Amino acid sequence: MKREMDFMADNDRYDGGGRREDAIEPTDLDEAFDDFGIPDPPSAPQAPTWASQGAQPSFAQPGGNPGVGNQGFANQSAMNGPAANQAAANTAGANEQTQVFQPLQPSQPGQNTGQPWLAGQSDNSESGKHGRHTGNGGDTKSRSKSRRLWTVLGIFAEILLTIAVVCALYIVWQMWWTGVQSEHTQYNQRQSVSWSDPSKSANSSKGVNIAKAQDGTPPIQPQSANTGDMVAQIYIPRFGDQWQRNIVQGTDMVSLNKHGMGHYTQSQMPGEIGNFAAAGHRNGYGQPLGDVDKFKVGDPIVLRTKDYWYVYTYTDFKIVTPDQVDVVAPNPENPTAPPTERMITLTTCEPKYSTPTHRWISYGKFKYWAKVSDGVPQELTHTGQDGKVQFINNQKESPFAKLPSLIPAIIALLVIYLVLFIAAAIAWRWPLRRAIKAGDVKKPDLSIYGGLTRLQPGIKGIRILLVLLLLLAAALAIMQWVCPWAASNIPILHQMSNYTAVTS
Repeated sequence: MKREMDFMADNDRYDGGGRREDAIEPTDLDEAFDDFGIPDPPSAPQAPTWASQGAQPSFAQPGGNPGVGNQGFANQSAMNGPAANQAAANTAGANEQTQVFQPLQPSQPGQNTGQPWLAGQSDNSESGKHGRHTGNGGDTKSRSKSRRLWTVLGIFAEILLTIAVVCALYIVWQMWWTGVQSEHTQYNQRQSVSWSDPSKSANSSKGVNIAKAQDGTPPIQPQSANTGDMVAQIYIPRFGDQWQRNIVQGTDMVSLNKHGMGHYTQSQMPGEIGNFAAAGHRNGYGQPLGDVDKFKVGDPIVLRTKDYWYVYTYTDFKIVTPDQVDVVAPNPENPTAPPTERMITLTTCEPKYSTPTHRWISYGKFKYWAKVSDGVPQELTHTGQDGKVQFINNQKESPFAKLPSLIPAIIALLVIYLVLFIAAAIAWRWPLRRAIKAGDVKKPDLSIYGGLTRLQPGIKGIRILLVLLLLLAAALAIMQWVCPWAASNIPILHQMSNYTAVTS
C-alpha cells in the first residue's frame, strides 16, 4: 500500500499536460540542439514503473509502451481508490510484457544503454573524462619532448657561444696582448742597455735641444752584434708621435715577436754604405709596420744607436714574393753591383689580415747624421703651447706593458673570487638552491652557465659577480696559455702569425 501511495504522490506532481510541476522549462539552447542533429530529450519524464521483481522506479524509454505517455499520466492523475490501483496494476503488467526496467545505472564507456539522450550524457561524461585525461597525457608528453629539445638546443647554443668567445679571445690575444708583451720586453731591454734619454738633453729655457746635422762620413755603430742584441731604435712620425720600436740582431721568430723588429744579419749596419734592412710584423705583436701603406714620399725614418742619429727619407715601395731576397741586398736596384749609397729597407707581410703570401718592401735614402749628445733631430720635435721645443715621444711605458704576463691578474681574480665566495656562503648560504628544493622556485632547465650560477652562494647580484670573476679569470687563462699553444700548433693559425722575415 505504501508503494501505491508513493506512486500516486509522484503522479500528483505532474500537471494536466503531462509535465512535472518542477520540470525545467526548455530554453533556446535546447532548441539549438536540433541544428546539430542531436535528439531532443523527452518533453517530460515518463511515469516511474517497476517490475514484479520489485525493481526501483526508472524513466520509461521514448517510444516505449504507448499506454504510459503523457496522456496516461493525465488519466492516472484523475483516478483514485480501486480504479487507481487497477490502473497501476494494468500499467505494471503492460510494462512487464514489453520491457523490464532496471534502476538507472551509470553507463560504461562504449555501452549501448538503449537511451540515446541519457546514454549520450553518461558516455560523454565518462569518455570526456577519459578523453581529457588522454589528451592531457599526450599534451604533457609533447611538452616534455619540446622542453627536452629546447634544453638540448640551449646547451648547444651555449657551446657555440663559448667557441665564439674563445675565437674572439684569440683575436684579442693576437691583435693586442702580443703587442703588450712585446712592449714590455722592449722597455726592459732599453733599460738594460742604459742608453741616455734624448729628452733630457735640454740645457736652456727653450726646451729640448735640436741636434745639429753633421757633415762628412757618418760613424758606423754598432760595428757588430750578436743575435738578440739591441742594434738601434727606430722612430717613424708618420705612424704616430709615440711610435718607436727596438731593432735587435736577427729575424728569427723570437726577435720579431718579442723585441719589436729584427735586423737582417747579412745587411749593413747604420752609417755603413749599403742597405740597412729590418723586418717587422704588420699585424699582431705590436704590428710595428702595420701602417706602411700610409707612407708618403719624404717622410722621415730615424734610427738611433747608443751615440748617433741616422735620418733617412722615404722614397718608394714594392710588393714581392718571399723568395725575392734581392730586396735586402746591399744594392737592391742592381744586386750584382757594389753599393754606392746608404739606404734603409723595411720588410713586412702582405696582405695584412690573412695568410701572408707576399712582402711589402719600403725604401728610404740616407739624409744626414747627428750626435745624441747634441739633442734630438728636428724631425722628432715639435713646439708646445708654451713655446718650448719638445721631443715628440715621451718614452713612457703603457700601464698594461708593466705586466710581465697575465698570471698575476689571474691569481688576483681567483683570490677575490675565493674571498667573496666564502663571505657570501657565511652570510647568505645558497638561497636559490634552497628555494628550488622547497618548491618555492620552479626548477630551471639544464644549462651550463645557469648551473654554474646556481652553484654560487649569496643573493642574485653576488652570484652574478662571482660567475663574472670566474669567467674573466678563465678568459685570461685562455689568452695566457691556450692562444700561444694554438698559434704554434694549429697549422692555419701558425700560417697567419705574420712572420715577415724574407727567406734567404
